[in-house]
Amino acid sequence: MRSYRTMLIGASAVLVCVLLTASLAMAAGKQLRVVGSWSSLTMFNNFEKPFWTEALPKAMDSELETSMTSLSQVKLKGPAVLRQMDMGVFDVVHTVADYVVADSPELAGLDLPALAPDIEQARQVAEAYRPVVAKYLEKNFNAKLLSIAPYPAQVLFSRDKISGLDDLKGKKIRASGWTTSEFVTALGATGVTLSFSEVPQSLQRGVVDCAITGSLSGYSAGWGEVANYVYPLPMGGWDHVIGCMSLDTWNSFSKQEQEKIQALITEKLEEPAWKVTERETKEGVDCLTGGSCPYGEPNTLEEIPVTDGDLEMAQQVLIEDVLPAWAEKVDASVVERWNTTVGQVVGFTAE
Repeated sequence: MRSYRTMLIGASAVLVCVLLTASLAMAAGKQLRVVGSWSSLTMFNNFEKPFWTEALPKAMDSELETSMTSLSQVKLKGPAVLRQMDMGVFDVVHTVADYVVADSPELAGLDLPALAPDIEQARQVAEAYRPVVAKYLEKNFNAKLLSIAPYPAQVLFSRDKISGLDDLKGKKIRASGWTTSEFVTALGATGVTLSFSEVPQSLQRGVVDCAITGSLSGYSAGWGEVANYVYPLPMGGWDHVIGCMSLDTWNSFSKQEQEKIQALITEKLEEPAWKVTERETKEGVDCLTGGSCPYGEPNTLEEIPVTDGDLEMAQQVLIEDVLPAWAEKVDASVVERWNTTVGQVVGFTAE
């Protein structure tokens, strides 16, 4: 009898603890575990971190707490960070779309090499393809798309003088993704896979002849100290950062809260990030080529002008080589959707 009573008292105590814990959790409100993009860059420091840790908690009627980390800290490669979010480890993730195309090749249609030579067209492409990105993030990762914002244009750094795309034949080029590798291969070059941090030494030692990254991030990482030329055609696209939330977390908010989150992230993160990226693309080139540089001492690289002939050649390579390679990796319905969205913006289609 005493044993039964002891068991009953013990079970009651456990139940009280569970109920107390649940009550405390409810009283504390929602807690969001957020992974931002690279912590050394403007996107994280000026937009993602302030939005999730300050702007959103302040704007929400219910109590909301966030814990913030970054891709730099979690060290998860490729689509793994989105898979972890699907498993409930994180609630929100900001990552580069190009990192996850191995698991979701449909997303590659957002940002193809030299597809958008300027940021105005890059924005038009992103808006046109946004519904497709949203659909496949939900399908492949159980994620709700919240934002799309680019890093500065992914341009070419070179040790040797080139006059344009024709001169890249035979070069070894550090490419920033498989579509970029497809692009440089079609030009007669060899795409080389290297981590970002390995590039300066590899350029210096001749392991690669050229490398592709954002103009400002290349300057900040010292690429301008080992390269001699910069070619500002967006050969690696714009490296769009996609912000998304676990659908399970998203659905835990009321419709009114969802509308507030979406409106705020558009106003406070997405829109200003696009404007800053336009400025930073130019600042990056200026810092590399001896111009006015608000970030430190400028480098002395020579800027190779992008000619109309280069733009025509880039489009031809995109149409004849990159788009067909991408089309083989996705369903025909995705290609058709790309043609009726992005194709209408750029004036050509994928076959």
